[in-house]
Amino acid sequence: MNPHRARKPVDEFDDSPIKHPSQLPPKSDGKNPHVMIVGAGLAGLLLAILLDKAGIPHKIFERASSVKPLGSIMSLSANILGAIEQIGLLDELKAISFPAGDSNVMYEDMKVIATTNNNNTSSEIGYDFLNFARPKFHQLLLSKIPAERIHYSKKVMSMIQNKEGVMIRCADGTTYHGDILVGADGAHSGVRQGLYKSLQEQDLLPASDATDMSKGFLALVGTTDPLDPEQYPFLKNQVSALSQVIGRGTSFSWTEFNMPENRICWVIISQIASVAEFEKIKFRNSEWGPESNSEFIDQVKDFKVPGGGTLGNLINATPAANISRVFLEEKLFETWSHGRTVLIGDAAHKMLPSAGQGAVCALQDAVILANCLYDLESLDRDAIHSACLDYKEQRYHYVAEMYGKSNLIAVILHGQTLMERIIRHVILNWVPESLKLKEIRKGAAYRPMVTFLPPIPKRGNIDLLPQKPSARYEREQKKKEEALKNHTATEAASSTQATPVLAV
Repeated sequence: MNPHRARKPVDEFDDSPIKHPSQLPPKSDGKNPHVMIVGAGLAGLLLAILLDKAGIPHKIFERASSVKPLGSIMSLSANILGAIEQIGLLDELKAISFPAGDSNVMYEDMKVIATTNNNNTSSEIGYDFLNFARPKFHQLLLSKIPAERIHYSKKVMSMIQNKEGVMIRCADGTTYHGDILVGADGAHSGVRQGLYKSLQEQDLLPASDATDMSKGFLALVGTTDPLDPEQYPFLKNQVSALSQVIGRGTSFSWTEFNMPENRICWVIISQIASVAEFEKIKFRNSEWGPESNSEFIDQVKDFKVPGGGTLGNLINATPAANISRVFLEEKLFETWSHGRTVLIGDAAHKMLPSAGQGAVCALQDAVILANCLYDLESLDRDAIHSACLDYKEQRYHYVAEMYGKSNLIAVILHGQTLMERIIRHVILNWVPESLKLKEIRKGAAYRPMVTFLPPIPKRGNIDLLPQKPSARYEREQKKKEEALKNHTATEAASSTQATPVLAV
């Protein structure tokens, strides 16, 4: 395919009829689209909450029989907390979080080589960094979704879209119809695979989108059961102290930090040296259940952790079913949408987790996409296509910047090659603190808000990057103001007419 070839115009999409419906197309009010969200992860759940507030009908389709969120550590700051505050969840999030305190980077002999105080700019930025267990946040979002909105055991096998709508067919034989299909189903998105297959058959897929994701690391993650603060004294702190340990003479690095309820979140990362090593690991670990973790655990169980004891102690305090092992992959896809189908989160951009930006970017995607769908002028294919392109245009530059930053921080915190060790030494020891703080302030200036909800007071004193406003919301607010003005004037006139005039 010629990478410079122009994309097929939207009016040349497949117009073949959608067949074999097992669910009738939903009734339309002609204004709000019916949105099908595939994936009940963080981005899919937040999008559903936002669409509900926008009055846009939607359903979530999740391939699993129930939702079991993976991962342990998660951190959010001003980049998304403003939107969380807008929808009324900030206080509930704070209740399951600790504000971030010092972050220490050290070698396995516990010698600290760099320290960052994550909250020394909180008053300027307007929000603390909040650290918490990812499953807790997932449960918080899930609790806001009506049960009837989520369909479980719905693995999407195929999809088709035309000028009339979009249809998905699930593994159980059922089909569902809507106006828009959102792929929020993760790094190995079935929606993306189906969309890309269709585009590839039409010679419309960029060559870069057909390549595999890079797989540079293997991670084991978990969160312990409640522990005894007398045995782990740092659990007594009401701030979250993160420690990043870099092994010497080994491919491993590991992280721990304290959480509410006297729990410790931990992550163990092993660098994969080559494609051949990745294929070997993949072949030996075709099954990723708890029983397949033993070899990995045997290699790391005696490593010391700053909070006291060893990784083996933390692993033993973590239920086996709650330990997850994943390849840490990365890829920034070029194609985020086509026609009535759009991708968000890891389905569009998979980042390494070192900078804590993967989940943040996924949540920001949900905010911006909801804004664009709220401003739809009509439900025809061209309008939906344009809204999806607008979403990418607003997001791509920032996501690309965070993608590069995540890759760099992965090198600093987990890299074990000679060049990576040199880069780590230079950045941790030679880059001035003033420059690091400047980068934090710059990053905090980008904070997408929900444009169809009432704005919140500005937090902090840094200048925020401008955001595209909602034309529909501004029109509706103007109408409300005019209606209120007319109502006030009518009441005033009625009051004057009803006041009796006293004769002198």
